[in-house]
Amino acid sequence: MLKQVSIYAENKKGTMERITSVLAQNDINILGSVTNDSAEYGIIRMVVSDPETAVSALEDAGYLCRMTDVLGVEVTDEVGNLNRLLVALGESNINLDYLYLSFNRSSGKPIMVFHAPDSAEVESCLKAKGFTLC
Repeated sequence: MLKQVSIYAENKKGTMERITSVLAQNDINILGSVTNDSAEYGIIRMVVSDPETAVSALEDAGYLCRMTDVLGVEVTDEVGNLNRLLVALGESNINLDYLYLSFNRSSGKPIMVFHAPDSAEVESCLKAKGFTLC
């Protein structure tokens, strides 16, 4: 399982730059991210190189953060691979809350990062179906 940092931030000019500045100052690499916004606030979800330090540094900078377990599944970069993953989850009656893309810097393969209600069950299901988890 991977640790994801969720940052709750005001939706205004310069917010993302300030967040990435805090991470850069703490030598933290962003490995994957997705941003969901609303009129006033947004949630920035990131997989980073050092989630504990990221949360601490961002909280010190005044951001509300939470660390969450997410799953990462390595897939090959070819047509239909995300669909095969989603079909496998659907066959096991597993619903995803959200997903986004990262990549494995060693193999160069894409990694689908996602959150589901019961991570342990999903992990077991995907391993049984032959998927490679990070």
